[in-house]
Amino acid sequence: MSTPQLTPYLAFNGTCRAAMTFYQQCLGGELMIQPFEGTPAAEQLPADADAQQQVLHAILQNDGFTLMASDAGMQEVTKGNMVSLSLNCTSPEQIQHLFGQLSAGGTITMPLQDTFWGATFGMFIDQFGIDWMLNYDKEPQQH
Repeated sequence: MSTPQLTPYLAFNGTCRAAMTFYQQCLGGELMIQPFEGTPAAEQLPADADAQQQVLHAILQNDGFTLMASDAGMQEVTKGNMVSLSLNCTSPEQIQHLFGQLSAGGTITMPLQDTFWGATFGMFIDQFGIDWMLNYDKEPQQH
């Protein structure tokens, strides 16, 4: 079984686009930004243009690192939930195994489920209060 990739995932209160653009200017790399608009997640936000243009998912990559982020949408971002650890798993068995192990004694905030972006995904807070996101791309993502 391959080792999953561990990536920090940042949450913002509507400033994700500006923050990730700033980080790209400082650190270099390729930046991809996907707004809420045009996705099933947009239904959870107000219909106004500003809310729809908030960032559903951003990824900044170069040879040395990967940084992911999003605007929190309807959730309030606080010092305790503004950074999560994201594991990109390499198989359905691996995501099931790691999700079960790491979430033991914690609180599952989103059970593993199939998503509109073609992945199996779930979230939890572990027994030590750390936020986790686990993802398994069923088909390799094109960046």
